[in-house]
Amino acid sequence: MAENLEEILKRIEGDADLIQGLLAELCAHIKEPLTLMEVCGTHTHAISKTGIRRALAGKVRLLSGPGCPVCVTSDADIDRFIELSRMPDVVVTTFGDMLHVPGSESSLANERDQGRDIRIVYSPLDALAMAEREPDKEFCFLGVGFETTAPAILATVAEARRRGINNFSIYAAFKLIPPALRMIAAHPDLAIEGLILPGHVSAVIGSEPYRFLADEFKRPCVITGFEGADILQAILMIADQIKEGEPCLEIQYKRVVTKEGNKAALKIMEGMCDVKDSMWRGLGTIPESELKLKEAWKDFDAEHKLSLPPMEYKETADAKGCRCGEVLLGKIIPPDCPLFAEACTTSNPIGPCMVSSEGACSAYYKYER
Repeated sequence: MAENLEEILKRIEGDADLIQGLLAELCAHIKEPLTLMEVCGTHTHAISKTGIRRALAGKVRLLSGPGCPVCVTSDADIDRFIELSRMPDVVVTTFGDMLHVPGSESSLANERDQGRDIRIVYSPLDALAMAEREPDKEFCFLGVGFETTAPAILATVAEARRRGINNFSIYAAFKLIPPALRMIAAHPDLAIEGLILPGHVSAVIGSEPYRFLADEFKRPCVITGFEGADILQAILMIADQIKEGEPCLEIQYKRVVTKEGNKAALKIMEGMCDVKDSMWRGLGTIPESELKLKEAWKDFDAEHKLSLPPMEYKETADAKGCRCGEVLLGKIIPPDCPLFAEACTTSNPIGPCMVSSEGACSAYYKYER
């Protein structure tokens, strides 16, 4: 156990006795070092902020996964966002994290500096309200996110149709987490022994979409919450599965996650979207890993409405020296990148993993230097 346990215990929120007990149990339990992946960017930040990674050093190696939606958005998608912003009378609206993520030649921030009308919003409903106030312009909202984000954005599209607001559209680039985990589990170069699964996404899709990880790939996996005690308990549950040689799918976050998920949110996604192949930064093209609007909603689909040419799938090229792609795949940790904390910082980010508030590089830079 790390020497500064007392300091770490102060950082980890929750019952101090419970946390100390979990840490002690873990350290006594784990005889051989384990390599686990925390899939979710929010988990990465919690693990870094609380000091859990340091507390378990030598016992558990925690690698970050592809669970930051901004980080995994491909160059090809960002280039298309930029193309939209260059169209006359088109206003691109987006969450702030997307602004500085580099495409192949530019970023939305660069384009805004050159006079493109690109606006930061805190909700898709903000973009819809702008469209209602300014009917002479087309407002395009960038639909970037996982299963957690998609239902609210799709509900905004439905609201636009209900209210007859016809100058509103979305660029749908909603990524699906289970296909990405299938790719990671099957990757021949990754020795991930267990997976800490995301709480937010699982609250929407439930637990069953992950069952293949245990049944087919024999990977222990636990869906967990975001408190320090949640994460420690999940790691202990995975360690128990490994010790017993019985990989399975468990829910630690039972106060939020059910087997079935959120039926209303799932109904919205299934009713309004088709599943397509998608390019992910660092992971390549993953079959059936993205949601696109169905034909019935094409009047709100920016790609159709604004006549974007067909998507050209191409490998994402990180900036020279940037290794975000390998961070997202769990091949390296952020300090292994030569740019980390030198050329690439939170005030001067180069790669998306440092740009995004959920990115692994951002978490390590803020809490683990």
